[in-house]
Amino acid sequence: MQNSNIEKLRGWIGLSRPPFHTVGILPFILGTILAYRINSTISIEIFLLGVLGVILIMLSTYHSGEYFDYSGDILSNQLHKNKFAGGSRMLLSGKLPPAIAFWTSVIALIIAATIGFILQFVYKTGPYTLLLGLLGAFSGFFYSTPPVRLVKRGIGEIFIGFCYGWLPVASSYYIQTGTIHPVIHWLAIPIGLTIFNVILLNEFPDYAADKATGKKNLLNRLGKKNGNVLYVTFSLLASATMLASPFWGIPFKVVYFYLPILIISLFIIVMMLRGKYEDKKMMEILCALNIAVNLGTSMAYILAYI
Repeated sequence: MQNSNIEKLRGWIGLSRPPFHTVGILPFILGTILAYRINSTISIEIFLLGVLGVILIMLSTYHSGEYFDYSGDILSNQLHKNKFAGGSRMLLSGKLPPAIAFWTSVIALIIAATIGFILQFVYKTGPYTLLLGLLGAFSGFFYSTPPVRLVKRGIGEIFIGFCYGWLPVASSYYIQTGTIHPVIHWLAIPIGLTIFNVILLNEFPDYAADKATGKKNLLNRLGKKNGNVLYVTFSLLASATMLASPFWGIPFKVVYFYLPILIISLFIIVMMLRGKYEDKKMMEILCALNIAVNLGTSMAYILAYI
């Protein structure tokens, strides 16, 4: 019985994919640091409640995705073993029943909404607190959930870029200060572009499975060659906006912190231009490095302001 419970716990943790929560947590931390550096204000209680809300929204997003992408993930699992595509495989392995993923997604969303009400009406964080949270919750939950299912409409990747780029930075700054500083719009560009590219690149290993199951995401609509061009273009644009950050008042040292990330990004670009997106083993490496580019972009900003 004890071993069974441990396996279920491991399955639930695997389903929740904790490492992937960092792509939302780091931008949220960045917004809080900005609030302190620019306005000399910070509430630890508000920060902790806010970051918990972000985690719950991401949890809801990942679990609903596992539930509604189940059939596609079965096919993906037959075609490749890429750790960054095809879901967590916790449901496919039978460690957890699919219904668990759906109901934990709904429960996480309800708790996140409760936190939003507490922040707005108890902590008086501002009249747009719930609206900002709703933008993230709606986009996350309905990314895979019918009938909206943004993932199959060719615009889901854009919503992800917004929800993991501008939204967490702006939201965390807003609940601390009640305003949104103009510099947030600039620094959110490379963060948003790199997380957009994380989703886009992760779609390459799932291309055949998504096509077979009618999951008309952006890559399936564009095709691999055009998708590759888009990936490279956005990577270069992300690097250009990062390097231009000091012109917008962001500390110049962000360039030094970003240089290692730039090298990684350029390596991925070279591999993609060489057509390595057809190499299954190389794609898994590139997907991992691509996430590092997104996290490193957020960290470069954080370190620059610290």
